[in-house]
This record gives sequence, structure tokens and C-alpha cells, in this order.
Amino acid sequence: MVKENFVQLFEDSFRQNWDYPAYTDYETKYEMTYAQVAEQIEKLHLLFEQCGLQRNDKVSLIGRNSAHWAVAYVATITYGAVIVPILQDFKANDVHHIVKHSDSKLLFTADYIWDHLDENELGAVRAVVSLTKFKPLAVISSALPVIDEESGLRMQLSAEMISPEAIQQLFDRKYKGAFTRDKISYYHKDNEEVASINYTSGTTGFSKGVMTTGRALASNAVFGHNAYALHSNKKLLFRGDRMVTFLPLAHAYGCAFDFLGNTTTGGHTYFITRTPTPKVLLAAFAEIKPTLILSVPLIIEKIYRKQIQPMIAKPPMSWVLKVPFLDSVVLTQISKKLVGVFGGAFEEVIVGGAAMNAEVEAFFRKLKFPFTIGYGMTETAPLISYAHWTEFKEGSCGRILDNMEVRIDDKNEEGIGEIVVRGDNVMLGYYKNDEATKATFTKDGWLKTGDLGMVDKDGFIFIKGRSKTMLLGPSGQNIYPEEIEDKLNNMPFVLESIVVQREGQLVALVCPDKDACDAAGITADKLPEAMQRVRKEVNSLLANYEQIAKIELHPQEFEKTPKNSIKRYLYN
Repeated sequence: MVKENFVQLFEDSFRQNWDYPAYTDYETKYEMTYAQVAEQIEKLHLLFEQCGLQRNDKVSLIGRNSAHWAVAYVATITYGAVIVPILQDFKANDVHHIVKHSDSKLLFTADYIWDHLDENELGAVRAVVSLTKFKPLAVISSALPVIDEESGLRMQLSAEMISPEAIQQLFDRKYKGAFTRDKISYYHKDNEEVASINYTSGTTGFSKGVMTTGRALASNAVFGHNAYALHSNKKLLFRGDRMVTFLPLAHAYGCAFDFLGNTTTGGHTYFITRTPTPKVLLAAFAEIKPTLILSVPLIIEKIYRKQIQPMIAKPPMSWVLKVPFLDSVVLTQISKKLVGVFGGAFEEVIVGGAAMNAEVEAFFRKLKFPFTIGYGMTETAPLISYAHWTEFKEGSCGRILDNMEVRIDDKNEEGIGEIVVRGDNVMLGYYKNDEATKATFTKDGWLKTGDLGMVDKDGFIFIKGRSKTMLLGPSGQNIYPEEIEDKLNNMPFVLESIVVQREGQLVALVCPDKDACDAAGITADKLPEAMQRVRKEVNSLLANYEQIAKIELHPQEFEKTPKNSIKRYLYN
């Protein structure tokens, strides 16, 4: 059981790292030291008091990654309230639903998102506060009585009472211009209480509010401080480390390490405050030279398909790679170039959030590129398994964490079954959804991940697919569509694919790679013939019961969740 109190981690970090840079918005170069972050947190605590916010009240937060997003998050949890981070990709009706369902009393939002929201659809929210200078956008519950400290009179909450100017006056009155690190004193909420509620956006179309405890969040953050000390005497995060944050912080993966872990260890977090295109990211990596990089497979796979694969497929490169001595020289040069692309100063790239293409993974291993693949889910805040890149086993998703346990239920003859886990990182359940909570835990209290896989003797987890997507072959064989899609996605002219079962046959829905087709002169009328060749080539790599009977072309990319997983339920 993790010993560190989640809130205490922030209190200690602000005191110890007072003069160090904490947050920077990369595009505008707006920077905050730990001292400035701590001061702004105190001001938001005063705003919370003005709004009548109580311990364990809910506060919703939606917007792009930014220094102010981070400050609002930390201010909420250090006040003893519950943060409800909402992915900015959600539509207005989904935001309304989450804010109401979570019983949020306060909403922090980016101005561009507020323009599309309806204050009459926000349930119990009393005030809406902009992430730009924390100015009030609306006061909804004007009947709320508030005690004015100076006069002692009961007053109605108004926008003027929570304006930046009014909050500054309260701050000056309280601290008299001398807010120092020794003045920091936060409410030390019990680690077993709920600290955040994250609403999932899974591939099944059913959004649930994951109740995450301070224990689970502290456990993930502390793991970042002490990671792999048991095996190699190295740490994942150090004071002064530079992190480029481009994964959405409302998602558990980016939040845990880019933000929470880095903040509580004294690191410097740079926020990409606009859409993280490859051009934007490469410029940021070159300038900041991050010491650790968290990524999703999509970014690594795009680099492979768009930059590396075309280069190594053409003569003379393709010939050179077939010569035993020369191939190692060329691969070393490619690896050095890749390391430079990511800034050249990082310990490793940690890939998570989705499965990685097997061919891409194998090639990057061949390059000896320093990357590793972790495994987790929102319900475990998020980490379940991880291994340093020097210890990682190809095809796995890391070793089960020391504070977690893993079990394989309902194994088949190959030792594959559903992965179930328990330990410090596991959620309490789903908010106001006892039925879903009961369904996701076994009778003896283990969390069902919904993933199918196996565990080797060293505790490394190997995932085969999702239990909900597994198909049965003609003689009862288990078919994992993700493995077939993995092979399909490596074929010429295929951008992405989904394999479904219709009338006992496997059908592949394929979105063609238009750039590759144009480069090869494959016009629309020739595409079906090209896909027939793709089908035959893929089938030559598959068992008889996995054969694809037909390829159906899908003209546009498949609809995805904010973490770029295809919403499979829309295409079955």
C-alpha cells in the first residue's frame, strides 16, 4: 500500500521546488514557477470559498492542455474537492451530461468551449470560470448566500465577488503581500477517498465515471518517482526534468506522468496548447529536448509508415539492408536520426494507450531505439505493467507492477484468458452506477480488464485482444481480429482496418491510404483490384480459420475516441 498522501505530495513539492520553473505554455512562452503556481492555487481556494464549495464537492474542468488547466486541477484536489476532467473532444451534449451526472458545483472551461455550452444545462453548477485569467463567465445559482468577511453580511454570489480583482483583494488582505512557502497548508484528504472522476470514452459507446482515489493517483505518481529502482537503480522522473505534454491531460495516461508525476517531483512541464501535429511536436522536441517522452502508438507508427518505410523500401537502401554487415551500419544511422528527431536527450519513449503494431515494434527493436510499451486503463489511474526499455520483452506490454497483482481467468489450452488485476491503482467503482461496478469486478474483488492475454514466468503481460471483440472460428477456434488488423495495416495502400464477422465469414473494412495510392498511381477504379492482391497476401500469413473472405472499402477514416481507438461498435 502506498504510504504517501496524494495532497501531501504537492505540498512538499511546492515548498521544496519554490524557485524552479513548473509550467510553461509552449506556444506563448507563458511560464510559472512553483511559487507562482502555489500563489494562484491559494487564490483559487479563496474563489472556492466565495462560491461556498465544500470538501468532496465536484469541480468539472475542460480545455486544452495549459498551465492554467494544471493549476485548476491541483487547486481542486488540494482544497479537498473532487476534480472531474473532461476531454475537450466531447460534444456539448456530452459535456452537459457529465457536468450534471457528476453533480459538479463549479466548471472551469476554455472560452471557445463555453461558447458552445448552455448554462441552463449544467445542473448544480454555481459558477463558470474561464481558464483565461480565471475570470468568471457566469454565475448560475444567484440564490446562494455568502458571508462577506469584512462586513459579516450575507450576500448573494455575483460575478464581481469572484472576479480576479476581488480575489486579489481577498488574497492581499489574508497574506498582506507576504505569501511564502511556509504559508502553504492544504487539506490532507484521506487517500482512500475519491480524488477524481474520469468519464471514459471507450470503444463500446458507453461512458462511465471512474472514481479514482488519492491512493491510486499517489501510487502512479510515486511509481514515476521510484520507477525500476528494483531492477536497474534508475528513476523515471527527477527534479528539473523537462516534459513535453501533448497527450490530453483529461485522459489518465498523460495526466499521471506528464503532469502529476512531474509536478510532484519538481519537473518542468511544457504544455502544447494547440493541436499537436507532427510539425509542432518536432519543433518542440528540438527546442525543449525532453528527458522523458510519453506517446501513443499512432505517432510512432506514423513516423514509421510515412518516413522510414518508404526510405527502406527503395533501392539502394533495400539492397543494403540485405547485406549482413552493412545493414547494422544503416540501422544505427537511422536510429541516431530518430533519437535526434525526439530531441536527443530522453531516457526513453514510453508508448501506451493502445496496442502497437507488431511489425513497427519489431523494426524499432531492431534499431535498438530506446522505447518501451506500458499497459493500463482509466480504471487503474492508469498503470498496470511497465518495464524499462533495456529489460522489455518484445511482444509484451511490460512487467506487472510491484504494487499490483495479475491473474488470468478462464484460460484456454494456450494459457490465454481474461486479464484481471487488483492492487493500489484500482478504482473504487463507477460513479452512481452500481450495476456497471458490479459487472466489472469478479466475486472475489479483482478488476476485469476486458483484455485477453497471458502472463509469463517473469510477470510480463502479453495481450491478444479484447474479450468483447474476440470471434469464434468455424470449429470453435478463438480469432483475435486485432492480430489480423495488425497484418492488414502493414499492407500497401491500407491506412487502417477493422475485421468483423458476417454470416460466418471474416470481412475486412479498409480505409485506403490515399497518399500511398496516389504515389503508386492507383486510381479509384484500380483500387478494388489492388485490395484483392492485399487480401491474398494477408491470407498467406494467416491460419485457415482466419482467412479474410472479402475486403470492403471505407472512404473515410473510422470514427475514434479521443485517445485514437476506433469505435468498433459503430461498424459491427
